[in-house]
Amino acid sequence: MAKPKQSAGLVMFRLCEGQCQVLLGHPGGPFFQKKDAGVWSIPKGELDEGEDAFAAAQREFQEETGLVAHGPFIQLTPIQQKGGKIVHAWAFEGDCDPTTIISNTFPIEWPPKSGRQIEIPEIDRAEFFDLPEAKMRINQAQAALLDELAEKLAGQRLA
Repeated sequence: MAKPKQSAGLVMFRLCEGQCQVLLGHPGGPFFQKKDAGVWSIPKGELDEGEDAFAAAQREFQEETGLVAHGPFIQLTPIQQKGGKIVHAWAFEGDCDPTTIISNTFPIEWPPKSGRQIEIPEIDRAEFFDLPEAKMRINQAQAALLDELAEKLAGQRLA
């Protein structure tokens, strides 16, 4: 049996007027142009062969946002997405202007079977959302990461 694909990413959060907000990215390209609910994601990507998951999470966050993450980091429990991919994630407190995010790009054939290649950004836009809104927009399996983050932050405030 083939090993499931592994992915890693970071959840940037900020506290705004007592509310936790998380930074999510909307996937670029023509497939997701008119989609919203359920397609947003934490900045993440696949691990290279033999790569440490935390190192991959930091690399992917920088590639997809143009930002360098600074700890301390909160390790979250890995989740498994619908297609079988396992996502490792860490959260950290930070802030940015989401309109300034610069994502890396990759080529795809568009339109399909046309032989024509176009470059699309991995993330075409990013936004901070409060947790209830983020849970409506994020890939359904990744919502568990947001729930765990909320629990851990609540625990830190009580400690």
